[in-house]
Amino acid sequence: MTTDQDELYYMAIDLLTELIATPSLSRDETKAADIVETWLHQAGALPKRNGNNVWAIAPDFDPARHTLLLNSHIDTVKPVEGWTRDPFSPTDDPAEERLYGLGSNDAGASLVSLLATFVYMSQQKRTYNLVMLASAEEEVSGRNGIESVIPILPPIDVAIVGEPTGMHPAVAEKGLMVLDCVATGVAGHAARNEGVNAIYKAFDAINTLRSLTFPKVSPTLGPVKISVTQIEAGTQHNVVPDTCRFVADVRTTDAYSNIETLQLMRDAIPECTLTPRSTRLNPSSIAADHPIVERLTMMGRTPFGSPTLSDQALMPWPSVKCGPGDSARSHTPDEYIHPKEIREAISIYIRLLSGLNI
Repeated sequence: MTTDQDELYYMAIDLLTELIATPSLSRDETKAADIVETWLHQAGALPKRNGNNVWAIAPDFDPARHTLLLNSHIDTVKPVEGWTRDPFSPTDDPAEERLYGLGSNDAGASLVSLLATFVYMSQQKRTYNLVMLASAEEEVSGRNGIESVIPILPPIDVAIVGEPTGMHPAVAEKGLMVLDCVATGVAGHAARNEGVNAIYKAFDAINTLRSLTFPKVSPTLGPVKISVTQIEAGTQHNVVPDTCRFVADVRTTDAYSNIETLQLMRDAIPECTLTPRSTRLNPSSIAADHPIVERLTMMGRTPFGSPTLSDQALMPWPSVKCGPGDSARSHTPDEYIHPKEIREAISIYIRLLSGLNI
């Protein structure tokens, strides 16, 4: 393994270029996983693999020490409309100092920066164990992603998750629940004063949700955000509908678990049934006085709360989200990363991890 940071930077850029040229849409990441596995082998690590998840453990592992996980994902979303370039042809534009390509920003730059950092820090004396995980299916929160690897990994105490944050630490992240909601009435003829209109019952419930506030508000993420995004009812114009279905998108915060949020909503609109499609994607947070947060703050980085979802939602341990790039570039046409952002990220990660005591 090399310890020269310039060489690590060029290795990272070459790896990112290869990954961009290798389509790795969610649930179809095999070739990208092959590339990461080979790269770790060539760097002197001993990678392990489960499906399309690839991880490595620094050789000085001691079960008596705490363990830090470095994590980012290898999958991408499908290219959106509007690309003016081939999304799978990495394009280096020296004039703009940009490297274009699908997944360059989200989260290829974070992935290669963390891999380079892992290679470097594996050779340094540390007071903690170090594990690197390149996970699959992050963009779809798939069950064959990080969730499938957690039982196989050594016990983890804290994680750094690589996502585009401008290398500022996201110390909290919103969770997600999608609820299928049903208001039930009584069918009747629309021409007579018959029945109980389920649409009206649904409207009352939706108005309640629209103004619903919970007692606790997250200091970093603010209030829980509830948005009704779909509604369906009725069979024909002259029948009072006995059922109205609507969908609620709920962005949860670290003030409540998903299960607690769901119960508060059920208490607020008992006339409706609320069925979550999943409660897996929980909000997350890390203490402001955690050594990782304190070190990043001392290094001039600014903690913030993130509205976007990542693999943090599936982690049962504290984590901080921090990586090169800009979240606003994610999932957009002509996605790009500034190569200098990768160089800066490797430097910041190494400074952060050097001397870290957890």
